[in-house]
Amino acid sequence: MLNRFQGWRERGWSVVDAPAYSEAWQRFGGSVATHPQVVERLAGLAQIPVRYLAWEQAGELKACIATWGRDLALSKDVLKRSGKKGLFDLGNAELILPAAADAQAPLRQRARYLSALNEGRFSGLKLQAEQLAMARTPEELSKKFRYNQRRELRLLEEAGGVVRSISEFSSVELASIYCDLFLRRWGFTATGAERLAEVIELMREWLIGSVIFLNDAPIAIQLVYRVESPEWISVEYVNGGVDPETRAFSPGSVLSFLNTQSAWEQAREVGKPLRFSFGRADREYKDRWCNPVQVFSV
Repeated sequence: MLNRFQGWRERGWSVVDAPAYSEAWQRFGGSVATHPQVVERLAGLAQIPVRYLAWEQAGELKACIATWGRDLALSKDVLKRSGKKGLFDLGNAELILPAAADAQAPLRQRARYLSALNEGRFSGLKLQAEQLAMARTPEELSKKFRYNQRRELRLLEEAGGVVRSISEFSSVELASIYCDLFLRRWGFTATGAERLAEVIELMREWLIGSVIFLNDAPIAIQLVYRVESPEWISVEYVNGGVDPETRAFSPGSVLSFLNTQSAWEQAREVGKPLRFSFGRADREYKDRWCNPVQVFSV
């Protein structure tokens, strides 16, 4: 029975290897959660094998996907069913799958938060009720808003605050800082806390951003991953932690400002659009930074 369902799901697709998927991603582009190395490393951590499928037309590769059975690879549902719930956290990541703009490949694996960029590339997409929060360009933020962010940064620095690059810390240090500040901020343990140092080490080359210190103690951190496609840059802001006792300095807001502005500068230097996702458009503070965008599911 399972094989019959698999045959139906995969009809028209052919099985390929990881290098073929990687080649398709480098050619057509994707997002953080579909990046070949991200998929390979996190699936390896989960010990769930990935099945790569290709869609061809007239002998030419048009699309490629990484799957875990009836779901796309790295699916939270599959982790849950495998007894590995919350092993790693990519938030509600925007999914951009590698495909030619006109591929119209039939997508039959379950997935949520599929980017609007997949329209035309895949068929079978259904508009999802929830939306994602995508960071506005600096110009879309009001002058007053930008002035206030710079003022908050200045006040923080005048009080002894220091902004340090995330690259200055080991994966173990970052995991410790993040788990501590997340717990203080939210009152519960971060998803994937137990293996977070391991996950950060695996994801290290895509990790960007800063850590804010005050009186030699970390007070704000965000987990932000960035990958570059041929035609755009994809950034995923997973979650963050702040010390609530330093709320007067708005360190979380200051860090969002620093991390988004830095990402925009880098994207503009290489002349590519930036897709900086704050995950699901479900919190008021995201409205200040982001525009809601439509996403799809299968």
